[in-house]
Amino acid sequence: MKEDNHEPDSEDEESWALYADASYGQSKVEIEDSSEALESDEEVWYDGDDFEFEGATINWDAPPCPAPLGIEHIIRIGCCNFCVQRLAGRRTASKGEDGGKEIRKEAYQRNTELESTLKNDLCPMCENLFDDVDNIVKRIIEKIGEVDHSTIQLGIHLPKDLVEEEDRIRSRHGSPGSAPLKPSFVNEIQSQLSNLINDITFVKERPDLMILVDGLTLMVDVDIRPVFMYGRYRKLIRNLPQTRWPCRACRGRAEGCESCNQTGLQYPESVQDLIGEPIRISLAAEDTSFHGMGREDIDVRCLGTGRPFVIEIKKPGTRRANLEEIQKAVNDNAENKVEINSLRWANRKEVVKVKESRSEKSYTIRFKVEETPNEEEAIKAISTLSGVELSQETPKRVAHRRAAKNRKRKVVSLSNIIVEGDEIQFSVRCEAGTYVKELVHSDEGRTVPSVRSVLGDKECTVLWLDVEDIHYE
Repeated sequence: MKEDNHEPDSEDEESWALYADASYGQSKVEIEDSSEALESDEEVWYDGDDFEFEGATINWDAPPCPAPLGIEHIIRIGCCNFCVQRLAGRRTASKGEDGGKEIRKEAYQRNTELESTLKNDLCPMCENLFDDVDNIVKRIIEKIGEVDHSTIQLGIHLPKDLVEEEDRIRSRHGSPGSAPLKPSFVNEIQSQLSNLINDITFVKERPDLMILVDGLTLMVDVDIRPVFMYGRYRKLIRNLPQTRWPCRACRGRAEGCESCNQTGLQYPESVQDLIGEPIRISLAAEDTSFHGMGREDIDVRCLGTGRPFVIEIKKPGTRRANLEEIQKAVNDNAENKVEINSLRWANRKEVVKVKESRSEKSYTIRFKVEETPNEEEAIKAISTLSGVELSQETPKRVAHRRAAKNRKRKVVSLSNIIVEGDEIQFSVRCEAGTYVKELVHSDEGRTVPSVRSVLGDKECTVLWLDVEDIHYE
């Protein structure tokens, strides 16, 4: 049984706002022929501030459509049938080009001399752009190929001067409520695509495919939008990075080097790929990106219910999959290293939610003291750290990637203190962003207070650290 991903996501969508069709859900106003009210036999029409296009003069004093004289005028200046239909404001049995033919035929019947006055070969409203619809639709279908999709967002990029001139003429001579060029062109492409592709819906948000057509070059760009899955992972071993770690020698270049065995990776495996590869294969995708709720150090395990994450699957060939089967495939692939649970479909908004979460976390840490402490005194001293606020300067070990800053973090609770010779272990719950290793060894005084300070400045060496729980949801 397959499950549909109902919320593919969008992101990097800002540029699409420049081209997106503004007519989704827009009602079109079509006006009945009311020429009797607008036309007067006694009126004389003058050539005013004329505009010549391809040898034909646009008479700015001509009445607007749907007046018969207005319709005659847009025909006379060379408007194509598509533009005649959208500007005329007349009800027709057909839409688009066929509707324009009906209106043109009626105009020729009213004025037998009208046809002989036509001069333009190029429509002043669209420059015959509608003649390219068939070609554009063919290119879109070729570009889509076998990619699985059910929703499309279609955008069109038109030359600015064409859009501005069309708007100027249409606002004066078109009927009230006549559709602008851009949404009309998009609607015509959508109509033909709907006739050729089954079960597709055109949307404004979170499409499966984003298609941009360049109205000048007729180039078509198809952007396959990513899909997202949310889950939790448990990292069962140490020395495993969360995300891909580029080789230090070759900096992760594609061909790699001898140091990394031509992989481009410092570590051959990561949580990202142990989880992501089975998912990528299942969805026939190009690649994955991993978004975790923070990250544990490479030598730290993550236990309990696991760390929340969202995996972004890029350019998927299919958008449908059985999540139970995928979860099993991941756990089989990463057996005894990583396991995931709670897998479900997500969207781009959840990436932000996971990244910005400030959830408290619980840890267990074990360390060695340079001198064997008195058990009772050590327990009493370490217990004083429960509930304190720490002042933590950026640790030396992360100073190369983190800004120098003094952070205030609270130790919510500290418990289960065990002293075994010169080794001590305890559990701690603290605010997000707390450096727990530095809480123990102080990082040469950069964390205040610390276990080292309450034990009389005795050197403490961390042996291991485990994330026990991330208190999210």
